Amino acid sequence: MLRLAVVATILAAAVAATPSHAVSSKDKEKTCKFGADAQQLKGTERAKFIKNCMANRDDPRGAPSEPAAAPK
Repeated sequence: MLRLAVVATILAAAVAATPSHAVSSKDKEKTCKFGADAQQLKGTERAKFIKNCMANRDDPRGAPSEPAAAPK
């Protein structure tokens, strides 16, 4: 029983130490190019899309706005 507890603790620590969304820049670039291809972008529009995508600025919703004030 003690052995099982030790193994479970080690496994939990290993899982917690592993990054959940580790993406290399090569993988990110492939994803961004795929998105540009899917939208059939060409020229400067494609370059702009890929640049924004690589910088994580491709969210069509824009920047977050100020939170609403709590009612009194």
